[in-house]
Amino acid sequence: MYGRKTPSTYRSTPSVYSHYTGKSTSNLRSTKSVRSLRVPWYQKPILHDAFFLDLQRGSLLTGFISLFISLFTFAQSIFDLYCLGMASPGSVHYGYYVLSFQFVYVGSAPVRNVLIVFALFSWIGSVAVLITSIILINALRKEHEKRIVPWLYTFGVFILFRTVAFIFASIVNDMIFAYNILMCLCWIVFCVCGVYGWVLVYSLYLELADLTKLEDLAHLRMGTMASLNASLAGSRPTTPHSTVSTMPASQI
Repeated sequence: MYGRKTPSTYRSTPSVYSHYTGKSTSNLRSTKSVRSLRVPWYQKPILHDAFFLDLQRGSLLTGFISLFISLFTFAQSIFDLYCLGMASPGSVHYGYYVLSFQFVYVGSAPVRNVLIVFALFSWIGSVAVLITSIILINALRKEHEKRIVPWLYTFGVFILFRTVAFIFASIVNDMIFAYNILMCLCWIVFCVCGVYGWVLVYSLYLELADLTKLEDLAHLRMGTMASLNASLAGSRPTTPHSTVSTMPASQI
């Protein structure tokens, strides 16, 4: 009848407070689980600001610096390969040359081969850094953190390789020539700036990744709340007072 609700109605219709109680309990559990999680040290931003610049502008400047380093390495590697080829042991040159090739290493063959390998792989690495630096600059302007990852791997390996290469070249080459001294000083500056710039970009990448996670969680929570409100509105029981009676007045 209209005046009473059957027991089955009470059992089949869930209480409104039960939804909120369950949601609050799940929120408490999720909050405790989130607080209990510890972020690894390598996922924490190392730097939060750059010298005289903020983190984003410092990272963008690093992108242009890495672009310059790649072009410089490209030219230097070709020049080193040319000099090592022209100054090979036993070669004789006639005529007038702009370069005397006296600064080129002409000692043992294994050391010379190592220098050739360093120059060759530096040339290949400079091409990779050139491409990823262009991608990095575009990614920083649009704040796409996933496009930063190729540069992080490429430039990280490249700067470590070039550090070993220039240290080895500084040891075996004669440091009485201006070219060898200049290259040694240049690569000291490049390696220091490269390592610091890599740390800047990596810190910015972690911050952008955290912001993306927060945005995804916010969107997920909004979607969950919308679906919960829709389910609550659909499961709300109707009463006779909320419906409009269509029976004639003579039959009431």
